[in-house]
Amino acid sequence: MVEELRKTADHLNRGHVILYPTDTIWGIGCDATDPSAVERIYQMKQRSDKKSMLVLMSGPQMLHRYLKNVPDTALEIIRSAKKPTTIIYPEAVHLAPNLVAGDGSIGIRITSDPFCKRLIESIGLPIVSTSANTSGNPSPGSFREIETLLLEQVDYVVRWRQDEKAPSAPSSIIRVNVKGETTLIRP
Repeated sequence: MVEELRKTADHLNRGHVILYPTDTIWGIGCDATDPSAVERIYQMKQRSDKKSMLVLMSGPQMLHRYLKNVPDTALEIIRSAKKPTTIIYPEAVHLAPNLVAGDGSIGIRITSDPFCKRLIESIGLPIVSTSANTSGNPSPGSFREIETLLLEQVDYVVRWRQDEKAPSAPSSIIRVNVKGETTLIRP
């Protein structure tokens, strides 16, 4: 894993787009603070930049660098979540502007995947995580289901967990507003 982490981090540090396994499904990612790399992902996915993408962080401590306010409710959700959970927060800061939704919100998941966690820690920045499919097509349940076109367009395909056969599922999604009130978007 160490060599694969080094190679992947090098690509992210050079502004490249990667294809990688997460704690949910295979994702397309880049440095979440790099607007050019984020734009490339929108183009690869043939997706409007009006539909924001989510960000992975290595731990709750990172939230304070990229959000104006971290509601206590969100921290409690993170602590008690039994499965991967993406929280949509208001008032994102210091992320690529084209990554943040028009209302200033951003979806963030604290990853539980050891590879992702170490990758984020090694570059010291959050990474984009969007499903490895073109817009309108189903999300891949495994590496084998990823569209050839996407495999050819990314700068680097992570060589980790490609042989897993069990289908994976996307995260739960919860919106938290500035008052700490929650809305379940996807169970």
